[in-house]
Amino acid sequence: MTTGSPTPDVPKRTHTCGELGLADDGAQVVLDGWVGAVRDLGGLTFLQLRDRFGSTQVVLSDTADESGDLTPADIRAEAVLSIRGTVRARPEDQRKGDGTGAIEVEASSWSRLSACEPLPFDLSLRTASHEETRLTHRYLDLRRPALMGNLVLRHRAMQVARRELDGLGFLEVETPVLTRSTPEGARDFLVPSRISRGEFYALPQSPQLFKQLLMVAGVDRYMQFVRCFRDEDLRADRQPEFTQIDLEMSFVTEDDVMAVAERLMVALWRECLGVELPTPFPRMAHAEAMARYGSDKPDLRFGMELLDGDGLGEIRFDFVRNAIADGGILRAMVLPGGAARSRKQLDALTERAKQLGLGGLLWAKIAEDRWTGPGAKGFAEDFQAAVVERTGATAGDLFLAATGESAVVLTAMDRLRRELAAEHDLIPAGTFACAWIVDFPLVEYDEEADRHVAMHHPFTRPLDEDLALLDSEPGKVRARAYDLVVNGVELGGGSLRIHEPELQDRMFRALGIGEEEAADKFGFLRRALSYGAPPHGGLAFGFDRMVAMMAGTEAIRDVIAFPKTTSASCPMTAAPSTVDPAQLTELGLSLVRD
Repeated sequence: MTTGSPTPDVPKRTHTCGELGLADDGAQVVLDGWVGAVRDLGGLTFLQLRDRFGSTQVVLSDTADESGDLTPADIRAEAVLSIRGTVRARPEDQRKGDGTGAIEVEASSWSRLSACEPLPFDLSLRTASHEETRLTHRYLDLRRPALMGNLVLRHRAMQVARRELDGLGFLEVETPVLTRSTPEGARDFLVPSRISRGEFYALPQSPQLFKQLLMVAGVDRYMQFVRCFRDEDLRADRQPEFTQIDLEMSFVTEDDVMAVAERLMVALWRECLGVELPTPFPRMAHAEAMARYGSDKPDLRFGMELLDGDGLGEIRFDFVRNAIADGGILRAMVLPGGAARSRKQLDALTERAKQLGLGGLLWAKIAEDRWTGPGAKGFAEDFQAAVVERTGATAGDLFLAATGESAVVLTAMDRLRRELAAEHDLIPAGTFACAWIVDFPLVEYDEEADRHVAMHHPFTRPLDEDLALLDSEPGKVRARAYDLVVNGVELGGGSLRIHEPELQDRMFRALGIGEEEAADKFGFLRRALSYGAPPHGGLAFGFDRMVAMMAGTEAIRDVIAFPKTTSASCPMTAAPSTVDPAQLTELGLSLVRD
């Protein structure tokens, strides 16, 4: 008995819809695919037949299909046809490239394999349909060449990464999806246990602990394309379930991990985009990135660096001097060509600054001999000269400054810097600026929890020279952590790990995690470290973000086959949904209604 053979009355296709070219002129072919555009020219019907490989123009005479029941007038968009015919070269003045655009197929017979009901949205016009409509019918949305191309790109990137990492000696090891809940920052998705009533599994936020245990086991080099789950508020670059390229290595330093990551990035960009990324990637300390760009993921494709206004020269504004005296900061930047903005545009920019949390925005237009505008009088000549010297500002540029609490000013100025650069076309197209951000703080203070929390996770190794401060001043300790930033987006991050049980205990104490809590939630890791753990470190790439960047989209939904909405729901399957009360009873659960 055979399986997978074609239906007897349907000829087996000989080529895909993206395969034919001038070299096939005169060939007899069979094509199967979906109908795109249809043009009835009276006696001749031209249609585009499409599959995931491409599109081919087909010419039908005014003849019925093989069943004799249908004519070309019955063909509707997105119906599935099988076409038998002859490849013909198009007239030279009608050719579009050297591939399928240079030929057409003159049909000798055809059949409809599947009809198509009226579509819920026009597949050729993405903006004409509400996103929820497209996600409800995602299987139709994916037929669009742009989205299908994203899936092809994602597949190719997976294969490139696997080949590259296999060549570097990595083992792909799967880790559990059902595990226990551990405090790693975001909320866990919980799964109730039927067998152990009243107890729960958690879906992993990352395989962090398991990959460290694999190093203790002697795997040495581990990798995995792994699904991760975080119950957090969503936006364009987040989903409740996402994919990482997860790596861990034994007997390595930061340089070793970064070298592997750079080699992988170079291979992906070269084979998927035909782009050569220059290596080594530059490195920048976290403190320097915050000072120069207001962000730990700076976009380095353009200038407009932030200036620390305190110390540049005389400041005549009392409110600015008072803000600095109270512990605040003054940050400034220069927008090339920004002096051409009208007063109305500058007022709108000031309102945007207020939306971002600033009290306002100081601005001045830079001319050959003087500054003009409300900000000009507040900064003396020596201040203005220092700005020009530091930034290379010239006549026609715009000076912008803000003062206030450090975190608010840095965050807002970073946003303004990015938005203004995009608005003024200062970001060069088709470029990729890669950089490592290093020397992160090990911990940060959580006002709500009234304790320090890990900047990355509790298993990150402190810098050796800062170890003496771990017990007394953990806020001053730097981490042996590193983030890979590309075009202002964090594509990956990792660290060297703590492999000594005594140091891990000190880290737990610095985070306010008591012995009982540490033993309950991390006892298995503590025990494993006591049985001869090698020094190790690793990194995880956000694979969805990476593919989105390669595809030229800011929304990772565009590179995920079946994504969720910003409310973490799936319009297509109506998930999440209620369950039968009997299922809850079997699990020993009851619902509390708000």
